[in-house]
Amino acid sequence: MEQKSSPESVPSWIPASGHALRHTGVHFDAVRMVGVLGEQVAYEIMQFTDFQAGPIVRSWVGERNVYFLLPPRSAAAYPWPAGARLMGRDARCDAFVGVPALDGRTWPLDWRSKPTREVPYVDPGLLHELTLGVLESA
Repeated sequence: MEQKSSPESVPSWIPASGHALRHTGVHFDAVRMVGVLGEQVAYEIMQFTDFQAGPIVRSWVGERNVYFLLPPRSAAAYPWPAGARLMGRDARCDAFVGVPALDGRTWPLDWRSKPTREVPYVDPGLLHELTLGVLESA
């Protein structure tokens, strides 16, 4: 299911075309999950939120990372388990996440879930809870 966004609701950190690197901790924090874990957590959060999960970026190269974009300075409040890496200023390192445009050619990145005016970020508490649930059931 494709989410629609009107031009006035597009966050300033989303490029107009292609993709761009964005410094984490400025516009958003990110939690990175690799491969199957990331896809499973993305599936669970999409189902739980009736496809209104907030921004989730997927990479189609290398380890096929999935990036869950959270409000700035929110991710460090949770003890992320192995397999989920916090990427934000609170992580004590500089990190960048590739962000695709909402439409057009953005390979090797795409949106698993786009941000909307109503849901501009993934809920960090819900993401943490669902991540733990996926890992416990594995």
